[in-house]
Amino acid sequence: MAELVTYIGVTHPWMCDAMGHMNVRFYMGAFDDASFQLLGHLAGVETDGALGWADVRHEIDYKDETPAGALITIKSQVTRIGRSSVAYRHVMVGTLSRRIHAEATVITVRFDLAARKSVELDGEIRSRAEALFAGQPEA
Repeated sequence: MAELVTYIGVTHPWMCDAMGHMNVRFYMGAFDDASFQLLGHLAGVETDGALGWADVRHEIDYKDETPAGALITIKSQVTRIGRSSVAYRHVMVGTLSRRIHAEATVITVRFDLAARKSVELDGEIRSRAEALFAGQPEA
């Protein structure tokens, strides 16, 4: 069960709401940054800019408050590999406390930017996804 550290940060006071903990908009931003890291590891260095990724589903479970000054780390792993998509899980933990603050599950589709439609995952992406897979790959 391989995982990848995809985000390391701190909860700044300006990220907190009137109740004193990180506002949901900043959880989403941290998870989005983690997604860019994970998808970059899957796609590798791309130079032509013809393909991208399109998120089609997000689900976030908030587990523990994240106060100002909290050091946070997100680790990610692939949970499903489809024909043209990958599903993955992000877990945000306190870097020092190891408490889980939030978990996000995401489904992302490989996307042809000119044709505006999904494309099949190539062999290299599939291999890299399998290396970060948390279960058995789909056929």
